Amino acid sequence: MSRRIRIIGLSLGYAGGLVLHTASSGSVPRLDELRLIVEEDGALAAIGATRLNIAYLSGIPAAELKAAILAVASKLDWSGPPADWPDQIDERFPGLPAPVRMLFEMAAADGRARAEGRTLAASLGGGVAPAPLTSDTNQTLFWQDDDSLVARARAYAERGFLQLKLRIGIADFADDLRRLALLRSEIGPAARLSVDANGTWDEASAPGRLEGLARLGVEYVEQPLAASDWAGTVRLARATPVPIMLDEALSSYEAIERLAETGAAQLAHLKLAKLGGLDRMMSAARLLQAAGVGIMIGQMNEGAPSTLAAAHAAIALAAPLRELYGADQLADEPAEPALVYADGVLRLPAGPGLGLASHPHPPDCDLHWDHTS
Repeated sequence: MSRRIRIIGLSLGYAGGLVLHTASSGSVPRLDELRLIVEEDGALAAIGATRLNIAYLSGIPAAELKAAILAVASKLDWSGPPADWPDQIDERFPGLPAPVRMLFEMAAADGRARAEGRTLAASLGGGVAPAPLTSDTNQTLFWQDDDSLVARARAYAERGFLQLKLRIGIADFADDLRRLALLRSEIGPAARLSVDANGTWDEASAPGRLEGLARLGVEYVEQPLAASDWAGTVRLARATPVPIMLDEALSSYEAIERLAETGAAQLAHLKLAKLGGLDRMMSAARLLQAAGVGIMIGQMNEGAPSTLAAAHAAIALAAPLRELYGADQLADEPAEPALVYADGVLRLPAGPGLGLASHPHPPDCDLHWDHTS
């Protein structure tokens, strides 16, 4: 058997003028990813991915993430089965940044599930679900003018997506309330609205703001206070009329353990890019579930492989909240088959592992590493 391992770089963009823009990220017109593609005798055997331009979350420049990934790839023994790769990585490269470990562990999990002839969800312990797999998901409304906001929300609703999360904290709060009221008026009572403040509030103003959001039927508020303000979040969550979800505050497994022990918030948003792989995400989710903390499984506006990895984890965990819109409307995603978003759900491709059948090499991508074993 001939095994070829490639690491390629892609720059992905959304169709229809959609631009990622939050209070923490600013405007992000393109998603810069690295993909680890493993082929055996010419057929796709495993794939992993990570997004590089997420310094607003990870604190690590894209160039540093890329250099770390290439350094690990050049020193790994690629001859063994994919299931062996995570242990090898953890033994030889302890303390890898989460986005780096994520890429290799995702490929290992995909390769292991393919070798087992099972979906990744089943391989992760989710049992045997009828094919094809589907998952509900929310959609996010990024910072944009009112006309664009309403048009995009209507388009989502027409496609069956009624879980809508509004990004707030860029303008003043009165404007955030006005935009929420506009959405409620335009989409109607069927819309399930939530907001993400990306840590822009202060504790003093937060109680009044939560009351205002409760009056508009907002289902939860994501990361209202700064990630570092754990004590303030605990105090706020004790009396909030709207459930509080932590995101940026859960940047390590130690933070997950702290949340499970203290119950500092009602909900937790888990992402591969923060935790470093599916194995750690599954452990974190099960720890929180046992502690009575509700979980959302999400992603960082990423392409098909990472979105599918999160979707399979969400299915395996029966996660009640899911944020899997990342690959929706990507204009230049090369992985096949294309992901289908319709009727309010993500329809996962059939097949073992992630379900992807191939990953053509786009002519405009960057080949960073190419190895045959």
